[in-house]
Amino acid sequence: MDLTLPAFLKQIVFDIREILAPRMCIICNRRLQINEKLVCSGCLTKLPYTFYQGRSENGAVRLFYGQIIIERGSAYFYYFTGADSRKILFALKYHHQPEIGLLFGKMMARELIRTDFFKDIDALIPVPLAPLRQQQRGYNQSEWLAMGVAEITGLPIWNEIVKRTVENRTQTHLNHLERRRNVEGIFHCIHPEKLKNKHVLVIDDVVTTGSTLTSCIRAMQGIQGAKFSVLTLAQAASPTSLPGHIVPDFDI
Repeated sequence: MDLTLPAFLKQIVFDIREILAPRMCIICNRRLQINEKLVCSGCLTKLPYTFYQGRSENGAVRLFYGQIIIERGSAYFYYFTGADSRKILFALKYHHQPEIGLLFGKMMARELIRTDFFKDIDALIPVPLAPLRQQQRGYNQSEWLAMGVAEITGLPIWNEIVKRTVENRTQTHLNHLERRRNVEGIFHCIHPEKLKNKHVLVIDDVVTTGSTLTSCIRAMQGIQGAKFSVLTLAQAASPTSLPGHIVPDFDI
């Protein structure tokens, strides 16, 4: 929408667009209200939130025990077979809706900025996609999540620090051991000098076993004073192991 238009003309343009191409919830396909974006309020209240909120020793942190040392870790919601959160991830990754990443990146950041999660973080590093996969998709969903976080926190995004150098196969149907082997050595740190004495937040869309994030961070380890934290939109879980959840105080 042209921001130079007077307010009443903006509203007319908006109303016409709503008639010709109404905005629908990506989960329930219900028509969105004026103040709703991408996901309706009803569906937002039902998502299986983790409520980690950057707390120490949470489930996102425990994934990396015995693999790598991270300072902090958090995930926004769980995903599992049948969960509405899967529809969000599918739309973000496969239905060419990168703006979902921007929206939920901002939502994650608004929740965490109330804590000390971003304290002493110097920059954001989205996990890079393989070049062919990014060319096919047209964007990196983790980068769009990072853009949302950056909009709220003001932190810079460093896209040129680490690159994915191997076109590995998708992790979707692999077991824990296969996932680990599939991502070994697929990342390369391009500018290690920039990481010296820096604390970076590595951002990805989904964490299952932690193999991809572990491989990415290992490519940057060993640099003097470098520290790493992790943030993902979703974490894999078994629905039978989840506690009852309360709706967070989100603001879209």
